[in-house]
Amino acid sequence: MPAVAVLGAGSWGTALASLIARNGHPTTLWGRDRTVVEAIDGRHENPRYLPGIPLPDGLRATVDLARAVDGAGLVLVVVPSHAFTQTLTELAPLRPADVGVAWATKGFEPGSGRFLHEVAGDLVGADVPLAVVTGPSFAKEVASGLPTAVTVQSEDEDFARVVADVLHGPSFRAYTGTDMRGAELGGAMKNVLAVATGAADGMALGLNARTGLITRGLHEMLRLNRAIGGRPETLMGLAGLGDLVLTCSGDLSRNRRLGLALGRGEKLEDAVRAIGQVVESVQTADEVMRLATRHGIELPISSNVQAVLHGEISPAEGLARLMAREQKPEYSEALFG
Repeated sequence: MPAVAVLGAGSWGTALASLIARNGHPTTLWGRDRTVVEAIDGRHENPRYLPGIPLPDGLRATVDLARAVDGAGLVLVVVPSHAFTQTLTELAPLRPADVGVAWATKGFEPGSGRFLHEVAGDLVGADVPLAVVTGPSFAKEVASGLPTAVTVQSEDEDFARVVADVLHGPSFRAYTGTDMRGAELGGAMKNVLAVATGAADGMALGLNARTGLITRGLHEMLRLNRAIGGRPETLMGLAGLGDLVLTCSGDLSRNRRLGLALGRGEKLEDAVRAIGQVVESVQTADEVMRLATRHGIELPISSNVQAVLHGEISPAEGLARLMAREQKPEYSEALFG
C-alpha cells in the first residue's frame, strides 16, 4: 500500500488522515500548529478540531513538510483555499518524483479566482497527476467512522482510481470521474448557498424557504457550470447536489452556522469568531460573483449573499429582493444540453 502524506491538520485533514491510516496505509499528517501536531502524534487526538475522537495509533504527525512527504506515494492537500497556493509552493521542490497530488480543499484561489486545479498545474507541473476529492462529508462523521460517499475527479482516470482506492473502506465510498472543473465549482458554490439557507433558518422562515433556496441555488450552480464548461451530471451528483443538501441542512456546516447567526441578527465578525475555524463562504462569495460577471451569468441568491457578507444589506432585505424579482419560467434556458 502506498504511503500517504496529508497536508493540513485541521478537522478535515485530520479526518481524512485518520481514514487513510485505518485503511492500512502508512500515513503522515503535516500541520503548522506545533501544539496540535504534538497532540496528534503523542496522544492520538486533535483536541482543537476533533476533540474526543481517538485517532489510529499508526497515524504520525509532523511540522516538517520535507519529512511528511519523504517516501510518500501520494500527497493529499487539505488546507483552506487561502493557504492552497502557499502550501503547494512549499511542496513543489519537495515532492517525490512521479508522485501525484490530490486535494480536498474547496474554493478558488483568493484574488485571482482561479480554479484550484489551474493553480496546482502551474505550481507542481502540468505533467503531474492531479485530482480533487469532494462531496458531502462532515469531518466529524468521517473521523467517527460513519458512512460517507465522495467523488474523486481527475483528468487522469488511472490516478483517480488510485486516490479512490486509498480512501475507499468499510465506511467510506469513493466514486471517480473526470470533470475537475465542475466538481470544484460545486464544492465552492455550495458554501455560499449554505449561508442563504442558514440565514433563512436563522430568521425562522420555515422549511419551504430552505427547500426553495436549495433548489434555486442548484439552478444557479448549473447555469454557471454550463458557462465554465463543466458537465451537468457532475452537479447532479455528490460534488453538487449531494454537497449542497448536506451543507445547507446540516448544523456541522460552518457556512450554514454563519448564515444562522446572521439571520438571528449577529454581526459577521462575531459569528466568524464564535465558529472558530475558517468559513470559506466569506471569501468564496466574491470569487463566485467575479466568475459569474466574467461569463455574464446572473446569480440572484449568490449575489445577495455577497451583499449580506459585505454588510450592504440585511438578510431580511436580501430575501425581500429575491421575492420581489420578476416572475419568469422555472427553466428559461437549457441546462443539460
